[in-house]
Amino acid sequence: MDQSEFFCLHSDLCKTLASAKRQMILSALRDGEITVTEIHERTAIPQATLSQHLAILRSSGVVRTRREGNRIFYAITNPKIIQAFDLITEVMQDIIDGRKDVADGTEG
Repeated sequence: MDQSEFFCLHSDLCKTLASAKRQMILSALRDGEITVTEIHERTAIPQATLSQHLAILRSSGVVRTRREGNRIFYAITNPKIIQAFDLITEVMQDIIDGRKDVADGTEG
């Protein structure tokens, strides 16, 4: 794979994760495998919308499914996704704190 292909795939993954609803889904899945019903209960995303976002996450390889009877369980495929999610959260908090310091005149 050349560098151009790599960055194209990288960009596609970032686009997949660049959705508030999909981030809510990832947050709901952070502690392990749960059913669609549980994801809905934790996120309050309407069922039809939830199904669309889960399909996108599944097709991009971010989540996997397991069927047990008539229930479908979802899980994150790689724990590094949560690590990246948490790191971005820390960066965002640093940015917010920095803006607050500038607004307060305590930048330093």
